[in-house]
Amino acid sequence: MPLSIETKCIHLDKDAIDAGTCSKEGICPSFINHTCHRIGCNSFKPENNHYGAVSYPIYQTATYAHPGVGKSTGFDYSRLQNPTREQLEKIVCQLEGGIDALALSSGMAAISLLMELFNPGDHIIADSDLYGGTIRLFDNVNIKNGISFTRVNCASENLEPLITSKTKAIYIETPTNPMMNITDIAEVAAFAKKHGLLLIVDNTFMTPYFQNPLALGADIVVHSGTKYLAGHNDTLAGFIVTNRTDIQEKLRFLIKTTGAGLAPFDSWLVLRGIKTLSIRMERAQENASKIAQWLKTQKSVTKVIYPGLTEHPGHETMKKQARGFGAMITFQTDTTEHAISVLNKVKLIMYAESLGGVETLITYPTTQTHADVPEEIRLKNGITPSILRLSVGIENADDLIADLEQALN
Repeated sequence: MPLSIETKCIHLDKDAIDAGTCSKEGICPSFINHTCHRIGCNSFKPENNHYGAVSYPIYQTATYAHPGVGKSTGFDYSRLQNPTREQLEKIVCQLEGGIDALALSSGMAAISLLMELFNPGDHIIADSDLYGGTIRLFDNVNIKNGISFTRVNCASENLEPLITSKTKAIYIETPTNPMMNITDIAEVAAFAKKHGLLLIVDNTFMTPYFQNPLALGADIVVHSGTKYLAGHNDTLAGFIVTNRTDIQEKLRFLIKTTGAGLAPFDSWLVLRGIKTLSIRMERAQENASKIAQWLKTQKSVTKVIYPGLTEHPGHETMKKQARGFGAMITFQTDTTEHAISVLNKVKLIMYAESLGGVETLITYPTTQTHADVPEEIRLKNGITPSILRLSVGIENADDLIADLEQALN
């Protein structure tokens, strides 16, 4: 069902609240930022709360009793919708400034469902540097269904010559995974609109706390909710958010038909995680900035890629379109052997796949996130065997630096 979420501009300043005006069109960043802070106070209270519960309930049920023939409570079967999932969808929708959000069983389930919007013969322009699982889906599943892809660096290349009569959408990550390329969302959105194309943005790395692609002109936002939104490495989730009614209706039909919706308990875990989203994102970003600056001083580190560094080519674009730089760092060691040694020697930091949790994780894209991507493509995108990806958590920054120092040396 459509989500009725008020997305007018709400400012921290009382006079601005009373005035109810904003100089910006669409969803004002002040609204989004303020919403992220107040979400923990106001948006998790149960409706019809007869028992005074502080936390939203887990409606752990598969089906619902009807009060009579032709009558319904509004819920019939949890594959279609569940109260806990619906509450989560409302909150994610509000954070991203859309008209509807869908909660799915994983980030890849969200992208898979999204691809069902397209038909055999359709063409999609996609970033060359994407999460390996997304590339695997595009190249091994969607292509068999007759969808073709042209992958380019959307941050730097001219997209005009790539458009054909079959082109339907542009798909980007920004920052990209793992090379942290930054695409100007508003610029690509204007280009997409000019040519009648959908713009889909994977906002996993930034979250709605730092970046709101819909406000910049995107049509669809996708998330791996497993990452920062849930934030504790204890559940899987995915989200699709849109601000277009025509897309929303198609997506609602698809989630009902495919059964890809998020389970009640997992929905509750993400609800719990979002309560601390703003605090976690601020702390993780603060740590990442310190670590990135420190990595630059290490002789055995030949490259540090973090959008918060002024020398990053996308730094100014990030300042324009986001409210922060996130907590993901990619860095390169002087040799492959040194990179592998770091993975074996870290103690506080854990060598594991995934990202976005409170724990700091270090990942080896060559054999983990991008293992299924052909070596030629990996190397073309800069993913060499000496590249490491760091998802910075909320531990003490000095402790994390000390761990990296002993591992590097």
